[in-house]
Amino acid sequence: EGAALQAWRGYLRSHASILRELDAELIAEEGLTARDYEVLLILGQAPELRLAMSGLAESTMLTRSGITRLIDGLVREGLIERVACPRDARVSYAQLTEAGLSKLRRAGTGHVAAIERLFLAHFSPRELEQLAELIGRLPGASSGGSCTVE
Repeated sequence: EGAALQAWRGYLRSHASILRELDAELIAEEGLTARDYEVLLILGQAPELRLAMSGLAESTMLTRSGITRLIDGLVREGLIERVACPRDARVSYAQLTEAGLSKLRRAGTGHVAAIERLFLAHFSPRELEQLAELIGRLPGASSGGSCTVE
């Protein structure tokens, strides 16, 4: 087995393992999936805490129907509300509610601690700089953003 295949397999296994653990912890602590948290975080960092559904689908790399289903659940929970665009009836927005912002802030503390434990703690500061530079070369890696909302 060559280094390239070992790197690829290691990346896939660790990615799946870390996401599974992050998801389990978010569900246990806050009743949110990692995808739910991602949507709340994207909205929490957006101007006026809102984004067009199409922009949200693009940010999450979900299909339009996938983001609609996810948003439906968050609307039922009272964490997000749908807002119509007054200038264009074809455009609708997802907007974070006060309850959603509170949930995001509560979940963020544990989520950042889990990221520290499951990922960051395995590397030195110098290695993290190198890793960030290397991963930044990958397709889709440069969308950026913080893991929490202050």
